[in-house]
Amino acid sequence: MKTLTYIIAMIILLACNTETQQTEASETMTEETGIDQYKPIDSDEALIATALMAAPAEFRDESTVIGYNMAGEFVTMKEGTNDLICLADDPKKEGFIAACYHKDMEPFMARGRALREEGKGAEEIFNIREEEVKSGKLKMGKEGSTLHIYYGPDSSYDPSSSEVSNAKYRYVVYMPYATAASTGLPEKPIAANHPWIMNPGTHRAHIMISPVE
Repeated sequence: MKTLTYIIAMIILLACNTETQQTEASETMTEETGIDQYKPIDSDEALIATALMAAPAEFRDESTVIGYNMAGEFVTMKEGTNDLICLADDPKKEGFIAACYHKDMEPFMARGRALREEGKGAEEIFNIREEEVKSGKLKMGKEGSTLHIYYGPDSSYDPSSSEVSNAKYRYVVYMPYATAASTGLPEKPIAANHPWIMNPGTHRAHIMISPVE
């Protein structure tokens, strides 16, 4: 009987030791990989913090943030004091995308949002804004205005740094009516992270710089 009791006690002790070792290993892995560091973007504060990540670091604190809040209202979420506007991720859409641009581009951006709200498709929006920019009715801001885009497939972030899981940067430099001939840039990308010109000869001509995938 004593032998049986001893065996049972040893089994329980080994099981406890194994469970402790597994727990410690799991905690160590979490610390090393940061598995649990990302949290859902599920508050207005999180939307603001992650939207500001689209701006260059030195401009973030003073930038304005606009966009849909968690209640589904399009509002100014943070008043800024510099010339940059950041557009927060839409919490109702899959994935993540935030953008930042000079305030002089807001009429152009706002017009696009309004047309989308009316149910217009991408081609129709392009054509309407092309006509309005050509006529002088719609202003796009100064040539060389840059759109900073921070985007990715996930909708979670690290609250300690505001970095979004698996997000990357893409840059768009608007050069209305520029062409390959006027810029010396190719009309198709030749490699990741290399500039090229998209929509040449139109109001929406822009230098595109995409990340390494």
